[in-house]
Amino acid sequence: MADSRTVTAAAAGTLDLGGDLTVNRMGFGAMRLTGDGIWGEPPDREEAKRVLRRAVELGVNLIDTADSYGPEVSERLIAEALHPYPDDLVIATKGGLDRPGPGQWTPNGRPGHLRTACEGSLQRLKLEQILVYQLHRPDPKVALEDSVGALLELKDEGKIRHIGLSNVNEDELRTAQRITPIVSVQNRYNLTDRDSDPLIDVCEMESLAFLPWGPIQGAERAKIVDRIAQAHGATPTQVVLAWLLVRSPAMVPIPGTGSVAHLEENVAGAGLRLTPDEIAELSRGR
Repeated sequence: MADSRTVTAAAAGTLDLGGDLTVNRMGFGAMRLTGDGIWGEPPDREEAKRVLRRAVELGVNLIDTADSYGPEVSERLIAEALHPYPDDLVIATKGGLDRPGPGQWTPNGRPGHLRTACEGSLQRLKLEQILVYQLHRPDPKVALEDSVGALLELKDEGKIRHIGLSNVNEDELRTAQRITPIVSVQNRYNLTDRDSDPLIDVCEMESLAFLPWGPIQGAERAKIVDRIAQAHGATPTQVVLAWLLVRSPAMVPIPGTGSVAHLEENVAGAGLRLTPDEIAELSRGR
């Protein structure tokens, strides 16, 4: 395995997000740049900003965040660390959740809330347009058509370039697509949680990006992962990320961390090349 400090996100290959945003297929999820329960400030703000700067140095040009991370903390840190942004950096953020307290997440897909959330994200991120804005979760109390329609209005106003969805099934994707083009889906997906397999195949066929959240969860429980990691002189996390990258060309993993060393380890997973037998074995193992 190559030195984790020298492998860059470019080793994962690229994907054209929305047809006009070329991103390396190893992104960064900024949820954990916050306090416990994804609430409040991180224990070390300067380290959090170092992580973001190092991610960009390592070729990461897709950073995923949300107004609910902190809340608002993650977006502010991104702006503090990286603004003015590199020309090729895509910051994808999300709206559609309220945060009553640490570890608590309440859907809020009301059009008025989504407008306020989007405009708040624009201000915190110091952007005139959010390149990818995602509905964080459908709200069972609000028609999905109304939530997506609100995002379409913001897109028509130039505040959003592309619209994505998170935590959806295929029926919900199709409902949204009848209203406006969708460029990405972000669902929980990892070696031990494959519920979104059919949706990944849809994304691949329709040239949508699939952003798996929780991408490395469960890796520590799989003996097969440890064995393959040892064979490559790699870590279990790197094995899982490498497997995700070969699962589908639509896949853009967004592992997150508050540690520079862990970030470098994650990105280096883009340079790990699994054998066909290893890929098949990982794909069979649950």
